[in-house]
Amino acid sequence: MCGRFVLTTTADQIQQSFDVNDVPFIAARYNIAPTQDVLVIRQNGGGSRYAGMLRWGLIPPWAKDPAIGNKMINARSETAHEKPSFRNSIRYRRCLIPASGFIEWSQENGGKQPWYIHRKDGDPLAFAGIWDSWKGAEGTTESCSILTTTANALVAKIHDRMPVILSASEYEQWLDRQITEAKQLEVLYAPFPSDLLQAIPITTHINNPRHDSPDCLEPLN
Repeated sequence: MCGRFVLTTTADQIQQSFDVNDVPFIAARYNIAPTQDVLVIRQNGGGSRYAGMLRWGLIPPWAKDPAIGNKMINARSETAHEKPSFRNSIRYRRCLIPASGFIEWSQENGGKQPWYIHRKDGDPLAFAGIWDSWKGAEGTTESCSILTTTANALVAKIHDRMPVILSASEYEQWLDRQITEAKQLEVLYAPFPSDLLQAIPITTHINNPRHDSPDCLEPLN
């Protein structure tokens, strides 16, 4: 799964990496947690990309209580096309979720050890995301979920799942609103190459979602 991630990439870097204009100001985030607003990139009907902020934790349109989104932070890529909560979103409402890296925990000596996983070259990651709109008494909430897949060889030492991470050459296919069939997207769900990533053990400061500072990524020892 993916329960926390990091985004310290600047708006200018996001514009260049994702070919998108008018990226909203984003302060560096070291401990992004579920239910918080996250930066996403979508494609409009004319094929242009645009950036915006969505709540992390997808709320299906049919939900009676928006709290259901707290359990919808991830969607398994293998079954999302079949699930009532996700199947329309993955067909018609896909997005990219930029990240500098993500956090995963391994079970060690009876406790949990957090790891910061990111690209070796420092470039941003792009998670495959889906989104939807929910209308409540106080207005409309747009929310999103991160797709997950089987872990690659590096992440498998820590956890058996990881986010679906797309390469730059795959962005257009993922965002293309003309592509709606599961078979056309399955090729994108392969685990991201291990040799492009590194995993660093970090202190447990990140375990508290109220913490959001560079200390969250302090290497262990």
